[in-house]
Amino acid sequence: MKIAIVGAAGRMGRKLVELAETAGLEVVARVDVADGYDRAWPRGTEGVVDFSYHAGVPAFVARAAAEGIPYVIGTTGLTPDEQKAVDAAAAKIPVVQSGNYSLGVNLLLELVQRAATVLGADYDVEVTELHHRHKKDAPSGTALMLAKAAAAGRGRGDDFIYGRQGDIGERPVGEIAIHALRGGSVVGDHTVLFAGDLERVELTHKAQDRAAFAAGALKALVWAKGRPAGIYTMRHVLGFA
Repeated sequence: MKIAIVGAAGRMGRKLVELAETAGLEVVARVDVADGYDRAWPRGTEGVVDFSYHAGVPAFVARAAAEGIPYVIGTTGLTPDEQKAVDAAAAKIPVVQSGNYSLGVNLLLELVQRAATVLGADYDVEVTELHHRHKKDAPSGTALMLAKAAAAGRGRGDDFIYGRQGDIGERPVGEIAIHALRGGSVVGDHTVLFAGDLERVELTHKAQDRAAFAAGALKALVWAKGRPAGIYTMRHVLGFA
């Protein structure tokens, strides 16, 4: 399968290029704004993996839709208008979109939703994430996914709060909070805390190498080839949904 990597100069992009050959894929375009990289992919490209900056997603996904090739998006921090462009493309091609492509994180999502259902609103939910100092968006897409999994387990909407400051009063029952930490070279740590009056339950995932995300994204692209148009997640790829 001939593929293009968008955002190829970044940390994830370089890891995707490195792993593609071992996955039996041929990288025909390394697309990035950095010097020495391609500006677009050639005719005959059979799929695209995008881990670029969010502002570039609409143009690239629109081109993929016009060419009828599958698109995997790992880019997070999309604006509402940028997401609309992704949704429009998904009416024509299969699009896999996830804030995290690792097997462990997607298993964690299942565990968090189940825990939220069992423990209920008597347990306060706090989501924390820690990433390297170079990460540009906050909170991480994975943290948002985990908070949404907890909300789904409780059967409620995703009206989350992001950090706390000042005289905020007592914590409301049922509140779900997300906190972003940045520092060093941390690949990505995520914890969901369920805090009750008598006990605490903590569910944690710690990424040791970006290869876990890259391998999952490449697996998703191979899976998406030949699928009907629509938006899919890594849970679909792994058979959880």
